[in-house]
Amino acid sequence: MLIRLIYTLILSLASPLLLYGLYKSKPDKPSFGKRWKEHFGITPKIQGKSPIWIHAVSVGESIAAIPIIKQLKQRAPNQAIIVTTTTSTGAEQIDKLGGLVEHRYMPIDFSWCVRGFLKSVKPKQMLIMETELWPNTLHCVAKAGIPISVLNARLSEHSCQRYAKFQPVFNLLAKKLSQVLCQYPSDAERFVRLGLDKASVHVTGSIKFDIEVSAEQVEKGKALRAQFGSNRDVWIAASTHQGEDDVVLDAHKQLIKDNPNALLIIVPRHPERFNQVTELAKQHGFNTVTRTSQQVLTSDVEVYIADTMGEMLVLLGGADVCFMGGSLVGDKVGGHNLLEPASLKLPLLNGPSYFNFSEITDKLLEAQAVTICQNSNEIVGQLKELFTQPSLRKDKGLAAYQVVEQNRGALDNTLQYIID
Repeated sequence: MLIRLIYTLILSLASPLLLYGLYKSKPDKPSFGKRWKEHFGITPKIQGKSPIWIHAVSVGESIAAIPIIKQLKQRAPNQAIIVTTTTSTGAEQIDKLGGLVEHRYMPIDFSWCVRGFLKSVKPKQMLIMETELWPNTLHCVAKAGIPISVLNARLSEHSCQRYAKFQPVFNLLAKKLSQVLCQYPSDAERFVRLGLDKASVHVTGSIKFDIEVSAEQVEKGKALRAQFGSNRDVWIAASTHQGEDDVVLDAHKQLIKDNPNALLIIVPRHPERFNQVTELAKQHGFNTVTRTSQQVLTSDVEVYIADTMGEMLVLLGGADVCFMGGSLVGDKVGGHNLLEPASLKLPLLNGPSYFNFSEITDKLLEAQAVTICQNSNEIVGQLKELFTQPSLRKDKGLAAYQVVEQNRGALDNTLQYIID
């Protein structure tokens, strides 16, 4: 009780700053509009009864939740589902599901906000995507007799050690959880090491391996590739962070000395950096266009900035090689998910920091489907090798795809634990 009181006091002091960051207007960020009240537990009632409540904090978690939602509705068409996100960009992903689910914004982690949400929605169980654990939310939900499951859970060694420093806080969270469904045995081991009951921890695999690429996405990817020109060598730097764009632009500058027809697609991880990265590419002297400009992609365009959200699979479909960002910024990010490009049979390049996706990356390394690059020189060296050897590019792409196919099944494993 004392720990929660201290936590709530700290949250009260920090909440103005947190809310400012949440509501601050940014380019390409959808507005909350009048729905901001939902963050304070003023939640409109939903149409269905006894819904399954899925919480997916933002874009990544929302995308991971979509196959679960579709399978739940396929197996129980009349089952009501409500999905909460904290961010408006996450809500944008859920909106693509149409009438399959209802969306609400997640109440702030004050008990009175959460109680207001529960009174309005009355869920029969709560499913948390990955590891989004809030003390007051878990307390109120568990007190209401609602079982709580964490799905696709992951816990890096770095995060485990951080939680261990605040063991009483983690104990407060852990005792409210009904079950934790982990991506890998290493994740399960870390949760148990922190004190979770072994009987409540299960390894179901990573739902991200059960990635689905729709026919529409494939066709849009092919159409984008046709716009670029079939005779061009195209590489994509996906989900880049501050400091990485300079590295990939430097690599591209070296590449076009020998391969002037090459094209670089940059996909900044955060929409607020779209304009910044566009200007950076121009400062490097590149003929640059943005996706939203809808300019004709002439053969002299050297850099293409993907300044849209939710189109990663389409953009990957227009490329021949993928470099994954979040992996050249030391220990700040820890990499991003390589499975989307792998599912499209792209050879993969990655930086040395990938602790948040170590199991996936290690599987791809073992299959020789990904190459770790320390700097721009190593990136351009790999690009030259892949672009001059089509058979090597094809083999590495196929190896990546096989890793995805061989590790499918987490979705079915997960559903057996959450369906009544």
